[in-house]
Amino acid sequence: MPSKKLNLRKRYELLTRGMGWETTHQKMDDVFPYDTFEGIKITDWDKWEDPFRLTMDAYWKFQAEKEKKLYAVIDSFAQNNGQTNLADASYLSAIKLFITGVTPIEYAAHRGFAHLGRHFRGDGARIACQMQAIDELRHQQTQVHTISHYNKHFDGLHDPFHQFDRVWYLSVPKAFSEDALSAGPFEFITSISFAFEYVLTNLLFVPFMSGAAYNGDMATVTFGFSAQSDESRHMTLGLEIIKFMLEQHEDNLPIVQRWMDKHFWRAYRLLALVAAMQDYMLTNSPMSWKEAWDVYFVENGGALFEDLSRYGLRMPKYHELATAEAEHISHQVWSVFCSLGNATGFHTFLPTAEKMAWLSEKYPDTFDKYYRPRFEYWAKQQAEGTFEFQKGLPQLCQVCQVPMVFTEVQTDPMQISYRVTEHGGDKYHFCSDGCKDIFEYEPEKYVQAWLPVHQIYQGNCGGATIPEVLQWYKFTPEDVGNYIGSRDHARWQEWKGGSEAMVNKTGFGA
Repeated sequence: MPSKKLNLRKRYELLTRGMGWETTHQKMDDVFPYDTFEGIKITDWDKWEDPFRLTMDAYWKFQAEKEKKLYAVIDSFAQNNGQTNLADASYLSAIKLFITGVTPIEYAAHRGFAHLGRHFRGDGARIACQMQAIDELRHQQTQVHTISHYNKHFDGLHDPFHQFDRVWYLSVPKAFSEDALSAGPFEFITSISFAFEYVLTNLLFVPFMSGAAYNGDMATVTFGFSAQSDESRHMTLGLEIIKFMLEQHEDNLPIVQRWMDKHFWRAYRLLALVAAMQDYMLTNSPMSWKEAWDVYFVENGGALFEDLSRYGLRMPKYHELATAEAEHISHQVWSVFCSLGNATGFHTFLPTAEKMAWLSEKYPDTFDKYYRPRFEYWAKQQAEGTFEFQKGLPQLCQVCQVPMVFTEVQTDPMQISYRVTEHGGDKYHFCSDGCKDIFEYEPEKYVQAWLPVHQIYQGNCGGATIPEVLQWYKFTPEDVGNYIGSRDHARWQEWKGGSEAMVNKTGFGA
């Protein structure tokens, strides 16, 4: 009699349960020392289950087919000189920020989930984390492979991992990822799989990857949506682990809520960079940052937390402030980059008349009132030849490490948001109540922050002058400054016929 084919559930159980062991020569708590010290109480690890019921054999079959198609598209893009079909070479500034700011986070997530795959004592959870570790490594590799093509034709893409460890604005994603990596395993997975991937990842991958398509960048679209299909599993893992912790013991709720409050705010502050990319760095933008926020957080996130309310979990603290900032945050961050374009690894540019008309339409209550005058003033200075980049670097928030440029949007949008607290006889400065709260709960962690601006002034970053610091960053003179007049701009004009009409069409600096 032929053997009966196993159903998916039974097959999943056989391949993910009974794979561990109860130790006898050493205590289980000594073998798995990390999954108890955070205070999370787990009574039955077998209650955790991957909703996708994915096993390693199925994983490799599925991913191999997907990777084959991904690399076929990337290779075709390269062979057909796809870089010449972009909307404009200025668009690559967004890709430069992405590859230096996001791709190293993928590798950090790989490290974190590999750690969880060793230190969770539940069999099913370990296997799921091991597969996500492989996912994150694949994402990093496909992104580097894609960007390697652009590196042959454009400046600023030559050493993203070196820059991630050193550059002043890249301390924002670096501090976020290392905050999660240096936490315990349950806090790490809450930070990455739930607070970032489930609650906020759509704000990165969906609008930005759609923006890549709008700008003719099919290579980025391909790896972006390939990664997004994995993100659906990661989001499910994040939601499952939250429900699992809350169902295991009532004492877990206040711990999980505190982590949610913290890592929502930390991830949201990281996405301030994405807001600037979405509104200003895409030549053609499919939707504004505010539109994306309203859809993917206000609507979708609101529905999510309404569902989770039955566990006692509430919306993250300061979510109302984040929604109020959606009217302002992209303009404020891009203003910082424009004023410090001599110290960025990508080219900066002022919004065109067409772009400002679009921003005015998308932000009718704020852009014309608060931000258009600033950009028009800088454009006038550029036309007169009097515009100069700032000579110094901005003060950074002690926690999120974003420059202190955010304003009191709920009361006075013209007033800088500035918070301060004292610890150990020293004063520490913050961009918001959210960051201040995070610091005050565990100050010993954040007093150790490696703040690039402080390190520069202390002489630890190659020297005391901007050229010395940029050399230490491994920036070349061709990587920084205005897009108009750059080598990337000149090369683009050559590809497109070298006409001044192209300059006028893009309108940058006009």
